[in-house]
Amino acid sequence: MAILEVNDVSIRYKTGDIRDLGLKDFVLKKIKGQYNVKEFWADRHITFSLDKGEMLGIIGSNGAGKSTLLKVVSGIMEPTEGRCIRRGNVAALLELASGFDGELTVKENAYLRGAMLGYTRQFMNEKYPEILAFSELKEFENRPFKQLSSGMKSRLAFSVASMVNPDILILDEVLSVGDGAFRKKSEAKMHEIINSGAATILVSHSLEQVRNLCTKILWLDKGRQIDFTNDVKGACDKYQAYLNGDRSYVESKTAIQ
Repeated sequence: MAILEVNDVSIRYKTGDIRDLGLKDFVLKKIKGQYNVKEFWADRHITFSLDKGEMLGIIGSNGAGKSTLLKVVSGIMEPTEGRCIRRGNVAALLELASGFDGELTVKENAYLRGAMLGYTRQFMNEKYPEILAFSELKEFENRPFKQLSSGMKSRLAFSVASMVNPDILILDEVLSVGDGAFRKKSEAKMHEIINSGAATILVSHSLEQVRNLCTKILWLDKGRQIDFTNDVKGACDKYQAYLNGDRSYVESKTAIQ
């Protein structure tokens, strides 16, 4: 039985000017028929599954619907249509550099992020030296967080989140932070997590990372599912051709949807 199942999921946003209106103006516009709600489908009919020990790479250009889909998988959003079934605990690293307090130190922010992820104080006391070493921020431990670069903040967030063994781990562009040495260390940590039995989802613009790490691939384009396959190399080759201007494969797929 798959640890994660996404069955025919569609996600709709409603847009309009209600946020800029007071209640009186909103009611008057509704009465006069001057207020219109527009609908936008970020994802349409997405279906895939993931087993323990597998790593899914999600690829697609900006606006493909990747981040919205991750919010559904992580439980932040509910799908408009379809179902998302999770059989285990989820750890999601979305927008890594956000959620910190610039006035607090590196150590204080590490504990803050740990609390946000549900870690106990005892767990953080045990793991903090390991977190500090992995993030390579020992010399910055007592500095105000606002003095750190965005890459350093992301390294700390990744280090805190990777200290546990979740059943499902979601990573949104987190392996692109830091220098080449840290990226290699992050990838090694990902292999360790995968080998421990976690199901992992990676969103990355680096096809090299997807090729090297993933066992399955999901290709989205403008909210539509182009491919879901375990032929990672083949899908990456087709996606690279698409990036180079060859739209024939995408057009053939969308023509039958």
